[in-house]
Amino acid sequence: MSDAPLRLYMAMSVDGFIAGPDDREGQELGRDGGRLFNWLDERMSTGIDGQVYREAMDTGAVISGRRTFELAGRWNGDHHDGVPICVLTHHADADDVPPGSATFHTDVDACAAAARTAARDRAVLVHGAGAARALLAAGQLDEIELHLVPVLLGGGRRLFEATGLGHIELEPVRRLQGHDATHLRYRVVRRGGQP
Repeated sequence: MSDAPLRLYMAMSVDGFIAGPDDREGQELGRDGGRLFNWLDERMSTGIDGQVYREAMDTGAVISGRRTFELAGRWNGDHHDGVPICVLTHHADADDVPPGSATFHTDVDACAAAARTAARDRAVLVHGAGAARALLAAGQLDEIELHLVPVLLGGGRRLFEATGLGHIELEPVRRLQGHDATHLRYRVVRRGGQP
C-alpha cells in the first residue's frame, strides 16, 4: 500500500460553516455559501491561492462522500485529470454505475486503501464533511487543509459538528495568507484518544 497522505481540503467561514443554510440540489453551497470560494478567483495566479489550488489539482486520487458526489453532479466522472474517484457511501445499488473513474465503497478502510494505491506517491484529496468524519473515526485521515475565509455565514453545515470522537490533536504544518483566504494545514497526530 502507498504512503500517500489522505488530506481533507475544505473552505470554511470563520464561524465554522462549510456551506450556507439550505444546501441542496440547485443550491449546492447553501445560501451565501458561494462566498467561501471567492479565493478561487485567484486560482490561476502565481500567488498563494494559485499555489494552493495547483497543489490540490496535483493530487493522485479523490475520496468523496456520497452526498458531496451527488451535489457536485458526480463531477461528470472526472474531478481532475482523470484521477480515480473513490466515493464513500452507506449503500451502493448494483445497477448504479458511477461515471468515469468513480467507484463506490461501503467500507472506510477499503476506500482509503484503494485511494492510497491509486494515488501512488501523490496525496489523496478528500471532499465532504461526512467522508472526513468517517475517515477520521477510522484513523485514516492524515491531514486537514482549511481555507479559512473572512466571513461569518451565521448558519449552515459545519465540518466536524458532534463527531463523537473525543479529543483529537492536530499539529500545525503551515499557514499561508492568500488574497481572500488563510490556508491552514494540520497533521492529525492523535485520533479519538489514541496516543
